[in-house]
Amino acid sequence: MAMKLSALISGVLGFSFVGALFPVLSFCAAADLQTIQQRGRLIVAVKADLRPLGFRENNSQLKGLEIDIAQRLAQDLLGRKDALELQAVNNSDRLAAVLEGKADIAIAHVTGTSVRSRLVSFSVPYYLDGTALVTRDSSVQRMADVGKRTIAVLDGSSTIATLRYRLPEANLISVPSYQAAHALLEKNEVIAFAADASVLTGWVQEFPSYRLLTPTLSAEPLCIVMPKGLQYEDLRSQINQIISRWIAEGWLQERAKYWGLP
Repeated sequence: MAMKLSALISGVLGFSFVGALFPVLSFCAAADLQTIQQRGRLIVAVKADLRPLGFRENNSQLKGLEIDIAQRLAQDLLGRKDALELQAVNNSDRLAAVLEGKADIAIAHVTGTSVRSRLVSFSVPYYLDGTALVTRDSSVQRMADVGKRTIAVLDGSSTIATLRYRLPEANLISVPSYQAAHALLEKNEVIAFAADASVLTGWVQEFPSYRLLTPTLSAEPLCIVMPKGLQYEDLRSQINQIISRWIAEGWLQERAKYWGLP
């Protein structure tokens, strides 16, 4: 293609003319289940900087809930948890990794949405994420305590719409990064920071003086990204059956609790 696929994906996700671009993106180079089995190795796109889902600590091996899921999936699909190749990706490359065939699937903090489902298939959810608040102010013990005070939120985040609906009196201030939000909190210029509960769990683990307020203000399913197309039906069916079994057995809930997720 003349244009890199990931650039096209960014256009699809960022603009309303998804339908016009979708025919260009319908080709997928990912491996099907038979190819994966013949290869004897599952290639999974993951996050490497998102505690507690997928992260490294002191240059150690990758670990986290999503790494556990990738290893268990390799075990259940191929018979060995080490029949696995992990590829760390940025947020902008999570879907492209599958569409371009660089990874068989992605387990990388991806919320299943109708827009994204035009490009890829999603598994049944393995974790229910949602918007939450983190604070260190003792006067804020529940969401209602925020009142008209100021909350930091990432620029352009979908969290903004959730906050305007659920906490309409709160004053919102946009920040370009988590580091910027932390700086404002440390200077007491905002009362709280709003983001995904999974991300803020890692925040609290890194900065123990902060607390995560629950329950969450929204419900957003985290799903495994899988390729679209009839040739991938066996792969999708197997993965969905496996996740459903993990849920029934309580394994996913146990791993989420182990990693401190609400």
